[in-house]
Amino acid sequence: MTRITTLDQLEALYQPAPAPAATAKVARAITPDYRRLIAASPFAALATIGPEGIDCSPRGDKPGFVRIHDDNTLMMPDRRGNNRIDSLRNIVRDPRCALLFLIPGSGTTLRVNGRAHLSIDPALLESFAVEDKAPRSVIVLDIDEVYFQCARAIIRSELWNPERHVDPESLPTPGQILAAMTAEEVGGESYDKAWPERAKQTMW
Repeated sequence: MTRITTLDQLEALYQPAPAPAATAKVARAITPDYRRLIAASPFAALATIGPEGIDCSPRGDKPGFVRIHDDNTLMMPDRRGNNRIDSLRNIVRDPRCALLFLIPGSGTTLRVNGRAHLSIDPALLESFAVEDKAPRSVIVLDIDEVYFQCARAIIRSELWNPERHVDPESLPTPGQILAAMTAEEVGGESYDKAWPERAKQTMW
């Protein structure tokens, strides 16, 4: 296997240099157009880094669930999950993080890089409450840069094409995965059957 080991090698391979559009799109704060993209997105991937390595976590809610506090600050509630808190552990120890927003039906994605901290301010938590259930914490992201990503990846993957949707029956279920990894001690058919109601009761 031939490896790229220097920046000179890498930059020589990827020629010509980026066109103006690849760099002109980068902003240091949220522009009016970027504001519209964030408000339309119901899903983002959150990337963090910590002493144990990197982590990428899916985050989803109703469109606009990532709140624009001001042109330089985003706020995202930490909704209920499995309590592994991998992303949150990382943020406490290393503030560097990134968000990648997806918008169903659109090829445009939005990337935000910055530094985050966790807030447990009671009034802030309550402002994110859904069905009278507030998040335990809110991720507050101070923006370093924000920019859109071109649609090539979405087009190549045909991500929003219903004809490309995978039949769930062709994939292993969470219960099957857990059972296989624990010699049937965790998971199994009962886990899968209980999941829809469990999720409904613990969504917020």
